Amino acid sequence: AMAAKWLEENGYTLIHRNWRYSYHEIDIVATKGKFLHFVEVKCHHYSPLGHPENSVTKKKFRSLKKAADEYLYRHPGHPWIRYDIMAITLFRDRDPEYFLIEDVYL
Repeated sequence: AMAAKWLEENGYTLIHRNWRYSYHEIDIVATKGKFLHFVEVKCHHYSPLGHPENSVTKKKFRSLKKAADEYLYRHPGHPWIRYDIMAITLFRDRDPEYFLIEDVYL
């Protein structure tokens, strides 16, 4: 919900949340401008050992791509797509930190 709100506040139009195909899932499908965005969301409490975006592995990205391929098959007509990662870091004593990595390809 936090990621969806942030994306909407920053000009994205949400189409789906938690879109599933078999055991693959796309956290958020959204549009902005001419692009269809497939967004993987990672949210973690602050740790000096790493950031939320570091938990997106090649295996997870392949799963996102498989789901996106099926989404595009079922909803044709999107010539411009992007894969994005929305990382949200939660802190005990301040507001969350949002970090959007656009146009990712692993």
